[in-house]
Amino acid sequence: MTRQILNENWLELQEEKTSSNQHRTRRLRARFLSPRRTLPIAYFNNPSHPRPEKRFDPINEHIHYPEVLVIGPNGEQLGKMPSRQANELAASYNLDLFCVAPNANPPVCKILNYGKYRFEQQKQERISKRNQHVAETKQIQLHPNIGIHDLETKAHHAHDFLEEGDKVQVSVVFKGREMAHQEIGEDLMKKFMDLMSDVATVEKAPYWEGKWYNAVLAAKAKK
Repeated sequence: MTRQILNENWLELQEEKTSSNQHRTRRLRARFLSPRRTLPIAYFNNPSHPRPEKRFDPINEHIHYPEVLVIGPNGEQLGKMPSRQANELAASYNLDLFCVAPNANPPVCKILNYGKYRFEQQKQERISKRNQHVAETKQIQLHPNIGIHDLETKAHHAHDFLEEGDKVQVSVVFKGREMAHQEIGEDLMKKFMDLMSDVATVEKAPYWEGKWYNAVLAAKAKK
């Protein structure tokens, strides 16, 4: 009798665990697998939580003005026309219709390759951001026993620093008895500079400073 009661209690406990796990699984699915998650309105009423900005360029069928002034792919003015007609004209060139001046009267649209246009815009934004960057001197440390794969990884990091407009101080760091083999550090520095030769110039030639063998690299001027 006692064993039967224990078995019944055990089965009830297992059913409760199963029910609890199923309930938790449904909550997790609802939270993370929902096709659209939304934030509460109170989130946006907080000044520290601004609404996310979305870039939306008026293009092709999203242009709904009654009349637009159209500029052709070579910069020529094609005159005023309904936006639907302008879309059809852009399609005949196998290009896009992009509204370059939505606040003009009438709005001005240009026929162009929108993918190429956005690529050039993003390129200019990166250049502008790089020009505003305050240059720093980043540190790259090497050890005499570094492997070739790790050396290439360090060179990749240095390449990224130079691309961002920074300079790079490369240091081969010796410890204890390693100083008896300074030629290893000099050879290692040469290998590193060879890896960087396509993007970097030597601003400060290698020099010894205690147990550190240093050099400073800067990005090559872009042609």
